Amino acid sequence: MERWWVPEGALDVGLVLGPHRRGTGDPTWRATHDGAVWRTSRTPDGPGTLRVSVRTGSVCGQAWGPGAEWLLEELPALLGAEDDASGFSVRHAVLEDVARKHAGLRIGRTGRVMEALVPAVLEQKVVGREAWRAWRWLLNHYGEPAPGPAPEGMRVVPEASVWRAVPSWHWHKAGAEAVRARTIATAAWHAAKLEAAATSEELDRLLRALPGIGVWTSAEVRQRAFGDPDAVSVGDFHLAKLVGYALTGEKTDDPGMLRLLEPYKGHRHRATVLIYLTGLRPPARGPRMPVRDYRAF
Repeated sequence: MERWWVPEGALDVGLVLGPHRRGTGDPTWRATHDGAVWRTSRTPDGPGTLRVSVRTGSVCGQAWGPGAEWLLEELPALLGAEDDASGFSVRHAVLEDVARKHAGLRIGRTGRVMEALVPAVLEQKVVGREAWRAWRWLLNHYGEPAPGPAPEGMRVVPEASVWRAVPSWHWHKAGAEAVRARTIATAAWHAAKLEAAATSEELDRLLRALPGIGVWTSAEVRQRAFGDPDAVSVGDFHLAKLVGYALTGEKTDDPGMLRLLEPYKGHRHRATVLIYLTGLRPPARGPRMPVRDYRAF
């Protein structure tokens, strides 16, 4: 199936879809040499593969599998058509140039909670490479092959019932310890209720009622599933330091970050994305956080 869509204003497809990629080898995400972005998703109608490309200002969506129609119907929302940035204005000079350069930035939404939740939980309190390795292992063993002519190795996230049934030794082989495994399995028991949440606020309440899910994980999920432009990843290992350094030249903590972002209330996540795009980073003065391998424990 195919759909053409003409966005209003600038649109950077790679920038909008980039947050849904979990590392360079993510089995659910590919960028090919022809400039297209491929994504897989478990839609309400079943697994589907989506290919997104841009031709002369128009977006072409092609989809395969039982979820193809749903994916094409939701294509504009995925690419930020529902993202209202009218209340956002740059309040710091350091962001003015990057906001102009990245006028195609939009906060899109997938509408799928579990496919954002599982990798977010895997990323709790570990370095990205460790979490992405676990994500790849689990998808390669429990995900379905992507429908259609998807690039080799692409997989679709499994159903909630599959996440609930993953045995402890396979979580161990993936490199996820018991706490994160239990958090994912518990969330999978409540998947239907989570997927049915009508607003980002309701989803936040439901997520944080579950053991093992706090402010950071909820924000990471709502950014992707609901395209929430105000969901700040409080508790992130790097974000507060990055925001403080970019806006003041000094590192700060989470309360300090929230004070700095107060002028962007309603669009604080959007502001942090722009801050990240400035490329400004505090100088490293300590050792890197080590990559642990729970498979050896």
